[in-house]
Amino acid sequence: MAREIRTIGVLTSGGDAPGMNAAIRAVARASAYYNIKCVGFYRGYQGMIEGDHCVLNARSVRNIISTGGTILKSARSKEFMTYEGRKKAADKLSEIGVDALVLIGGDGTFRGGQTFSEEFNIPVIGVPGTIDNDIAGTNFTIGYDTALNTVISAIDKIRDTASSHNRLFFIEVMGRDAGFIALNSGVGAGAEEILIPEEDLGLDRLLESLRRSKRSGKSSSIVVVSEGDKIGKNVYELADYVTENLPNYDVRVTVLGHMQRGGSPSCFDRTLASRLCVKAVELLLDGEKNVMVGILNNEIKATSFEEGLKEEHGINKELLRISDILST
Repeated sequence: MAREIRTIGVLTSGGDAPGMNAAIRAVARASAYYNIKCVGFYRGYQGMIEGDHCVLNARSVRNIISTGGTILKSARSKEFMTYEGRKKAADKLSEIGVDALVLIGGDGTFRGGQTFSEEFNIPVIGVPGTIDNDIAGTNFTIGYDTALNTVISAIDKIRDTASSHNRLFFIEVMGRDAGFIALNSGVGAGAEEILIPEEDLGLDRLLESLRRSKRSGKSSSIVVVSEGDKIGKNVYELADYVTENLPNYDVRVTVLGHMQRGGSPSCFDRTLASRLCVKAVELLLDGEKNVMVGILNNEIKATSFEEGLKEEHGINKELLRISDILST
């Protein structure tokens, strides 16, 4: 028999992503709709351990749907990685009266939530919020669309100056372990080459591609590099190698960095966050636990943490092929 849910806790954990506030809003308002109390924990799992919380109601989350970042803040908690830390968190939930949790974050957040739920029998639902889009069980994660649009806008501006000065720009984007941002923004911005962790294209191929671009009459080039790409130790070393071997190129490097995490979320991310989090609350009320909600073929689906975390969310090989064709 499912336990009765009177109070739902919500937190944001790991790297922040545009749309997290829209997600918090949706949890709070869905809870209010179903006459459930909602509590928000500050600074992710660390705030849960310390009992650092606030009550969220329909009015306290007004006007946050359009704001970037997260009003609940986010942090990574080493203490929560220990059983003792998780026991403290469970005790705080009991003290506050929280019966279930909605966790907004990435795979690390979900792994911690799965362990916590299994150890202390607390229902947990995960909502994927990460700009990397590297969570299995969903086609899109909250924040990914906004990050892509931020990157595209930046690359478009850089191309203007690259064309004006006949330069080659290496543009590093986020994606330590996954190349989704690099691949999709590279195709969308018309990059000549796209370097991602999943595909080791090699230095020789990169040089030949740039030589081919030069021979075809291109006066400037854009190479989008995922920060996790393995060709060089870093994007600066990669640029130095190209400068040494192709001295006719005037090479520059731009690292977009954390600007990709910020900004007002796109309509897609606001809508996605709203859909996923309403479903998360409803799943808890239906007695579900240890699952994440995602969007697959435009339908909201629940996937067990176990399945979602063991699968790999592969990149689109077709996009790589298209990129090769269009960079001719």
